[in-house]
Amino acid sequence: MLDPYERSAEFLDLLIAGTWQSLGPALGEVLQQVRAGSGPVADVGAGTGRGVRAICAALPGDDPVLAVEPSSVMRAVLLARVHEAPELRERVTVLAQDAAHASLPDGLRAIVAVNVLGHLPPDERRFLWESASRRLAPGGALIVSVTPPFVPERIPRTRMATATVGALHYEGWATAEPSGADEITWRMDYRVLRDGLPLSEVAVDYRWWVASEGQLAEEAAEAGLVMRAAGKPDLGLQLLTRQGE
Repeated sequence: MLDPYERSAEFLDLLIAGTWQSLGPALGEVLQQVRAGSGPVADVGAGTGRGVRAICAALPGDDPVLAVEPSSVMRAVLLARVHEAPELRERVTVLAQDAAHASLPDGLRAIVAVNVLGHLPPDERRFLWESASRRLAPGGALIVSVTPPFVPERIPRTRMATATVGALHYEGWATAEPSGADEITWRMDYRVLRDGLPLSEVAVDYRWWVASEGQLAEEAAEAGLVMRAAGKPDLGLQLLTRQGE
């Protein structure tokens, strides 16, 4: 399968840095709500490792962190980030797997899947709910992010992020079109400019599955999980625990 990140990985970590300035601390606060006191933490769809860094900062100690990332180009940035930081290098194991095939152990303190659900078709989403229900330690939790759009709809072209490094300015633009009963296709345009003049542009399409919070909560309930909002509403973080815990 073609990896869309082969063309966009150059820009992604740079352009998501601003988002993680608020998302990282918020994720840390939600992790503090998890009642399980110890055990490994899995970051499924770890990307370039900004979430891994937030997890380790929020949960100091030596409990292992499993960073699951299927894209080799994203994993290259992730592994470099882990290796260059001693506090990460001693705890974090990087796994070249995806959410549906990750070899996760039992007794997990938490599973983190931030900015991941849209990558998963409905059957793989249900696998995530069922895996969490089986693998979490008592009091453990699955943490996901749920953000719009919740139905297939057109998203007008919007500048999502910018950054400047040296003499070059980087921009990320997004638009989306419905492409199925429960999916959209994102078109991402990454531009590099110097003195206001374009040097290069890369366009990448991403397939993205959409679902409402209610639909996701119903799916999770079928696997014995209860979903509730956690943290600032605009970030869309949701905490899922087993029924009765």
